[in-house]
Amino acid sequence: MGVALTRAAQWTSAGSGTGTLEITPLNESLLNDIIKFVESFSSRHPQEAAFVFREPLEWKTQLDYSVFESGYEISATTVQSDERDKDDQPLLLLTASTIRVRSFGQLSRLLHIAMEKKLKEAQACLEANRDPIVKILGPGYGTIEGEDMSMLRLLDRVRKGGDPDTEIKMKIALLLQQLDMQLLNSSLKHISQEVRLTPAAVKNEVDLLKHFSGEGENTVLESLEYTSDYEFSNGCRAPPWRQVHGEICYLIVKPHDTDPLYITCSTAGVFLNGGRGKEKDDIDYERKSDVYKDLITFLRERSAKFVENIVKQDYTFFEEPTYEKHYRHMEIVDAEDLGQSQKFHDYSEKNAFERTKSPPVKSKPIDKKLEPSLKWKNVGPYKSFFSYKERGKEKHPQKLSESTGTVSYCAAELINKVSEKSDEISESSSESEEDEEQPERHQEGNTDLPSEYWQIQKLVKYIKGGNQTATVIALCSMRDFNLAQETCQLAIRDVGGLEVLINLLDTEDIKCKIGSLKILKEISQNSQIRRTIADFGGLQIMVKILDSPDKDLKCLAAETIANVARFKRARRTVRQHGGINRLVGLLDCVPMGSANLTPHQEKDIEVARCGALALWSCSKSTKNKEAIRRAGGIPLLAQLLKSPHANMLTPVVGTLQECASEASYRLAIKTEKMIENLVKNLSSENEELQMHCASAIFKCAEDEETRDLVRHHGGLQPLASLLNNSENKELLAAVTGAIWKCAISRENVTKFREYRAIETLVVLLTDQPEEVLVNVVGALGECCQEPANRAIIRKCGGIPPLVNLLTGTNKALLVNVTKAVGACATEPENMMIIDRLDGVRLLWSLLKNPHPDVQASAAWAICPCIENAKDAGEMVRSFVGGLELIVNLLKSENKEVLASVCAAITNIAKDEENLAVITDHGVVPLLSKLANTNNDKLRHHLAEAISRCCMWGSNRIAFGETKAVAPLVRYLKSNDTSVHRATAQALYQLSEDPNNCITMHENGVVKVLLENCG
Repeated sequence: MGVALTRAAQWTSAGSGTGTLEITPLNESLLNDIIKFVESFSSRHPQEAAFVFREPLEWKTQLDYSVFESGYEISATTVQSDERDKDDQPLLLLTASTIRVRSFGQLSRLLHIAMEKKLKEAQACLEANRDPIVKILGPGYGTIEGEDMSMLRLLDRVRKGGDPDTEIKMKIALLLQQLDMQLLNSSLKHISQEVRLTPAAVKNEVDLLKHFSGEGENTVLESLEYTSDYEFSNGCRAPPWRQVHGEICYLIVKPHDTDPLYITCSTAGVFLNGGRGKEKDDIDYERKSDVYKDLITFLRERSAKFVENIVKQDYTFFEEPTYEKHYRHMEIVDAEDLGQSQKFHDYSEKNAFERTKSPPVKSKPIDKKLEPSLKWKNVGPYKSFFSYKERGKEKHPQKLSESTGTVSYCAAELINKVSEKSDEISESSSESEEDEEQPERHQEGNTDLPSEYWQIQKLVKYIKGGNQTATVIALCSMRDFNLAQETCQLAIRDVGGLEVLINLLDTEDIKCKIGSLKILKEISQNSQIRRTIADFGGLQIMVKILDSPDKDLKCLAAETIANVARFKRARRTVRQHGGINRLVGLLDCVPMGSANLTPHQEKDIEVARCGALALWSCSKSTKNKEAIRRAGGIPLLAQLLKSPHANMLTPVVGTLQECASEASYRLAIKTEKMIENLVKNLSSENEELQMHCASAIFKCAEDEETRDLVRHHGGLQPLASLLNNSENKELLAAVTGAIWKCAISRENVTKFREYRAIETLVVLLTDQPEEVLVNVVGALGECCQEPANRAIIRKCGGIPPLVNLLTGTNKALLVNVTKAVGACATEPENMMIIDRLDGVRLLWSLLKNPHPDVQASAAWAICPCIENAKDAGEMVRSFVGGLELIVNLLKSENKEVLASVCAAITNIAKDEENLAVITDHGVVPLLSKLANTNNDKLRHHLAEAISRCCMWGSNRIAFGETKAVAPLVRYLKSNDTSVHRATAQALYQLSEDPNNCITMHENGVVKVLLENCG
């Protein structure tokens, strides 16, 4: 059962915790099989059903006291079974909502009592007891990767006799193993047929159905809406506490022929939920139907009208809009050409919405046929679209001009939507924003276009054809529109206005330039417009404008560059055309804080602010960071950092924190005395500024002197205070990162303890995104180096969430959490909690992680666990295959892994029986192979491991035979005293073999030892 729960069952976790069983058909099937097994256990195996578990299975139950009747003693606060063990303890005990069961007999009775709630009870039991076999039979039977030796040990005990329960244990173990195989086989059948949904797949399907929904008899649905407009960064709309159950979003669907349907979309599929409660935002999440593989399949089962309309052949959804003397033409082209954006130089000044004087022209015949997505190939509306060849000639006899392109915007957009797999933009570098080109998105049709669209297009015509005065008036009129609205932005683009605006930047008229830049600054917030500006060479012209004597022009050009340079190609263009040097030059203005500024000086400061904004966008490129440094930007940024204004500080600090990823900038931030101003601005009321300051400190505080400066300037208290702002996750991630790095210095840890930051960090161990958790755990790992803080973490209940985080998959988080758990384990009281929560087993399982950093960190954490565990030898032996696993890690090529494993072997070898086992696994030759190393850290722990391993059998002789002695002598020439100490101990143990003494003498050990004695 343990293997099936580990490998087959579908678990989920939201950033932290041990996770829960997802509500999936596979999990339901597994739970039902387990319930059948337990329910029939008493009747089929009465002797084994009476066996008392090693530890009780404990979980939170939903059962009321009243359901227990005969066979139970019921009081006001507890329910106890009449059936008891030899110590007169009840085999079932219910206190408050916590139930403890200690035999299969009682488990079987409980499931019969639970009736319709048995599935929930089984789920809760398994979620609370992830490896139930350990509690039933003991830790020696736990689930662990590798060869399971537990049955062989049981056989040995049966032969020896003495324990009356051994035979029963063996039967139970065999029955559970048989159940495990049954569950695994069952799960394989489910998995082979299962398709998991993703947020992106659900969104595509919903968007597609929305396109065909609305009023009218032939639409597939009346309406389809999300219950929440907020979309999380992972694409889900379900609240975080439901995402842990695999749920993605909730929909309200109104078919033509049924009542509204309240639907849950989850990773396992689509199903009906309980609908909304009395409050609008309350949703009954309970599943009320079967699970379907997708939304279309679900609706086919629920609505006959949906099925009827989706297969209709009428051309309903793609009719072209008709305007007087306004015609559009559509042709089908090669499928391979559809994904390519039309280039703007393919457009003439005429466009699809202008009147035409050309005579009617018949549509070109279609030579190639497009294939629809397999999923929608048989859906009626798409059939109509793909049979457009026969219908197009009748409906659309005219076309506007050849320059409008060969594909209707509507058709191209439709095919993009129908495609089952949409192209995803992947970032190929560390640069965080829009690094790759994106497909162009066109207006789908013009039936619903607002009047502003047409008015803006008329204004563009005036700009094209008018004189200077008319152009200025048209530019001013255009600014009266809401240019932040996408319709207005696309209206300018669609009529060829972008090219005109960029051309105006090359004129001599200042007013035309200013008007054009003001419009470009507004509309360049749109990602497609940004790319078009770059395509038309707008960045090169704006870079030249930075040399203009007119300060208004400089400001507008810099602000527009700041908007456009949000993708990789644009940033490169700015650098290649000398933009970085010019932008750095804009930063040179009067000293910040100067009193009685003249209007001229105030304008200089505004120019500097705009220059900083542009540099902020450009600084996301590594080459641009170096260009800013070479251009002398660091001292100018340091000067601007003294500004009292947040609108100036935000781009300046944003640029600095971007550049702080480079060592040269971190050194400059320290030497230019910027830490004081960064600390000062942590107390700003602007959260964005606080976030950038904390992020800069996070990146710079790797340096000890910088950490001391943060403390010296009073930066630790505002950092601790900002931990209370847990709503702003970006700010919280930056602040916890700064605290983590500052906590590397012990003096800072003392201050954080005074400010009660450790207690707040413990609270943040749950319900936080991974980027916050990595930093929180890192900070606690540093704080745990002091005994007082380890006690604080224990008293605040921090150890269980730390142990729970060991089940995660994030590499950085695992490295930090193993360090924190290992530090906590140095306290015996903490170690008892870690052991009780099965933390050592979780640490041991991380030795199988593919990342060497995780392996090393886990091995270091295991060392204090072994040192402080009550019965460490037996605990280690209970991990089936565990000793072989750690010995095999000596074959690693990573020095840190090798050093940590040697340290762990030193502790394991303190137990004679464990030393015998690892000797059988070949620890001696593997340690000997590592002897010729120059790494002092590895030398230290290797010498200790050799010293310990010498204490079994003929290991001393074996070390000599495998040539480990001579290299050890050379260790005594190291400059590290800890290496000397460990080596002397190893040589002492090895010297008990005469042959080893000869080898030592031949390698000059006497002289070196005498020198060390002196």
